[in-house]
Amino acid sequence: MIVWPESAVWWQVYPLGFTGAPASASPGEPVAHRLRGLEPWLDYLAGLGCTGLALGPVFASETHGYDTVDHFRIDPRLGDEGDFDRLVAALRERGLRLLLDGVFNHVGRGFPVFRRALEGDPEAARWFRRTGDDPAGGYATFEGHHALVALNHAEPAVAAHVEAVLSHWLDRGADGWRLDAAYAVPPGFWRRVLPPVRARHPGAWFAGEMIHGDYASYVAESGLDSVTQYELWKAIWSSLNDRNLFELAWALDRHDAFAEKFLPLTFVGNHDVTRIATRLDDPRHLGHALAILFTVAGTPAVYYGDERAMEGVKEDRPGGDDAIRPPFPAVPFAGSPPEAHTLHRELIALRRANPWLARARTEVLHLTNEAMAYASAAGDRRLTVLLNTADTPYAFPGGLGTVAAHSWSVVPG
Repeated sequence: MIVWPESAVWWQVYPLGFTGAPASASPGEPVAHRLRGLEPWLDYLAGLGCTGLALGPVFASETHGYDTVDHFRIDPRLGDEGDFDRLVAALRERGLRLLLDGVFNHVGRGFPVFRRALEGDPEAARWFRRTGDDPAGGYATFEGHHALVALNHAEPAVAAHVEAVLSHWLDRGADGWRLDAAYAVPPGFWRRVLPPVRARHPGAWFAGEMIHGDYASYVAESGLDSVTQYELWKAIWSSLNDRNLFELAWALDRHDAFAEKFLPLTFVGNHDVTRIATRLDDPRHLGHALAILFTVAGTPAVYYGDERAMEGVKEDRPGGDDAIRPPFPAVPFAGSPPEAHTLHRELIALRRANPWLARARTEVLHLTNEAMAYASAAGDRRLTVLLNTADTPYAFPGGLGTVAAHSWSVVPG
């Protein structure tokens, strides 16, 4: 078992947006060393209490980073391999870890092997899935996106390529991988690819993106260490908006079942969803959402800007991600931090002071539509969380305490 993720708290950054890189790559353009712009923010990350940087796609791509054309090259819009090495060194100096983001379900149409396939190379053609049974038919795409060509995970050359990519960047200093669109990849593919990578890097951590499906079965069949916990994400904001904490109770019961099998990657915001500060109907409930995130099992991640209650809506249109993937200034923010930042810092400190929470089990002690008490415990260690979303104070039974309207508290023991 890999132990270090149990004490990890990630700060997730989408680097193309964070650094203000152009939306599309321009062949022949000189390298722009934007990746260095992350270095001044590492002390900010550490000051927040996070233990590592979960870095979005940095490999050469055509547009948004998930249409990769070269897995072994840093996107010239961000820099080069030297810039990557500098970032790794800067992280190490601060005792911080690095989680990379790689998509191995599909590639961009400019991927060299796909170009050879289009030119009639039969060996190259085997790298990609076909539509229908006709081997001369068209190439399958990811969820209907023409620019994203689906890889054929039954092809040994694809497995060898992915194994080589994973190992290459772990060799260069990464601590693990977030595997984008893992839900679209047959779990047996990871079961073949990961063992030789783990043999070289036994401490590496692999978390797959799962939006839907049977999380626990996928982890068991794939050999991954973790998957993203979208069920909990949805239940947190939805139950707070609807003042229906029965939904949250149901999700926490599901979450407990997952946590018995693996260490979920938990979050209330990421690069693919509307910002939590926008999603919540009542801004007074941001603390409730964060209290839940940091007091239940899993490895939590904070999406950059959420710690400042930044807003942004995810839209289903070209450019619809821009609002949730904004540029950050060249130097960290000055002046007194906003309330959301202080709240994040305090709850992350609570989490790091109680690392056993990563493996805790959660029991609901009291439940109404608008109020909930639950205990997270491991062995003889225990925290009790009181949530009140009502417009009036709520007195919890059993001597648990009274909580003000639209407030929450965490009680040791």
